[in-house]
Amino acid sequence: ARRTIGLALPIVAVAALLYAYFGPYMPGLLAHKGYSIRRIFPYQFLTTEGIYGVPLGVSSTFVYLFILFGTFLDKTGAGKFFIDLAFAMTGSSQGGPAKSAIVSSSLLGTVSGSSVANVVTTGTFTIPLMKRVGYEPHFAGAVEAASSTGGQIMPPVMGAAAFIMAEVLGVPYISVAAAAAIPAVLYYISLFAQVHFRAGRLGLRGIPRSELPNLRETLGQGWHLLIPLVVLVVILVLGYSPMKAVFWTIILTAVLSFVKPETRITGPKLLEALEEGARSAVEVAAACACAGIVVGVVTMTGLGLKLAGLIVTWSRGQLFLALPLTMFASILLGMALPTTAKYVVLSTLAAPALVRLDVPAMAAHMFILYFGVVADITPPVALASYAGAGIAGANAMKTGWTALQVGLAAFIVPFMFAYSPSLVLIGSGGEIILAFITASLGVITLAAAIQGWIQTMLPVWSRCICFACALLLIKPGVTTDIVGAVGLAMVILQQVAAVKSIKSQEAMLAGTKTEPR
Repeated sequence: ARRTIGLALPIVAVAALLYAYFGPYMPGLLAHKGYSIRRIFPYQFLTTEGIYGVPLGVSSTFVYLFILFGTFLDKTGAGKFFIDLAFAMTGSSQGGPAKSAIVSSSLLGTVSGSSVANVVTTGTFTIPLMKRVGYEPHFAGAVEAASSTGGQIMPPVMGAAAFIMAEVLGVPYISVAAAAAIPAVLYYISLFAQVHFRAGRLGLRGIPRSELPNLRETLGQGWHLLIPLVVLVVILVLGYSPMKAVFWTIILTAVLSFVKPETRITGPKLLEALEEGARSAVEVAAACACAGIVVGVVTMTGLGLKLAGLIVTWSRGQLFLALPLTMFASILLGMALPTTAKYVVLSTLAAPALVRLDVPAMAAHMFILYFGVVADITPPVALASYAGAGIAGANAMKTGWTALQVGLAAFIVPFMFAYSPSLVLIGSGGEIILAFITASLGVITLAAAIQGWIQTMLPVWSRCICFACALLLIKPGVTTDIVGAVGLAMVILQQVAAVKSIKSQEAMLAGTKTEPR
């Protein structure tokens, strides 16, 4: 594990084993009777609660096939196609390169299992172009980091956590992917709005169309690379198992690669895809095995129930206090761990507290997954942000704090679906649609509050109103939606009046300059 995923998770696993052995010497609620080595190791190896538990089983079946699907797509040149497609669609718009970074990172994130790898893959192209049109280096690195981190909460793969979540919750995989869809879309809407308002504030334009890939030509060269993703989703929606769905999708990808000479997966490419898939699968398996050790210790010692009880006690049974405690625990435990390991550890330690406070299991597990993932853009251990800073040539800590600011929606939306889970598809169709529409408006308003711009500069009081309205709109509920919409309307009217005033002043100045002396 140390060789494949670094020191962080092995250290956690060793600490867990020491905790199991030295239980009687632990303080307060952490104390337990302690277990001998002859009891600890057989429990880890001979039961389904330890190393050979659900996480490792899922990683060797579902996850491996999806990783293989990702390497097959990579060998067809899908990564370059996604980047070209993103630039062709958005590159010429206001702040175009930043929007292209968001689109390409979300597309690659659908099959990627690492936010840092996603940053390195797409950031090499997008960050220099963002700097070229006028974005500050730290902001360019932050946008790429936030966009790539969002790929870990973007269906269908979600950093491989979706498969483990489905097994833990005992629900079909497609239910997990569907529940994650609206929060993921809200996150990317927020990112889009942030870079758009930032570009307006800085007066930035896009890249000339003559320097961008042609959309029709790009689609003509790579249209067949989109088909496997569509077919995968369709097969899953039809109710087939994830293993069967991804197996046939891999076959389809290999066959469709022969549509164009430059995308063909021939003998050498096939061997490379299999080798890279196996290497990546070993990394995930090592992470899941280490996480399994932690799960085994937690189950053996009852630590999960104790921590859940501790959170409930500290919060006095109040959800509005328990949620921030769980958030901090999820971010802390999620730092420097792979996505799969984050979810496995957090689902054992943090999620039970929310379930005890009557949060629906799906919403509780999505909550801890979100905050485990955003640890990658949360200083001081913001690995994705630091990767973006390295490419951008920016200050690492400044990039980290900017990425946290850009990705702020990911820190707010989970609180809303914990209170009212219609955002994770729990509720009637009307409630879900209304919640999505108003929450979309809310995250756009949040972006305006952060960047201080809609059509022109927002005064401080308008930014405060926007922030309050954003929270009201994101929270599902008719009353909060109405109040938030009224407040937002006031700000928009102020913006319209400010724009008219600026235009009239510009007209007066122009008239003064043209008057004859």
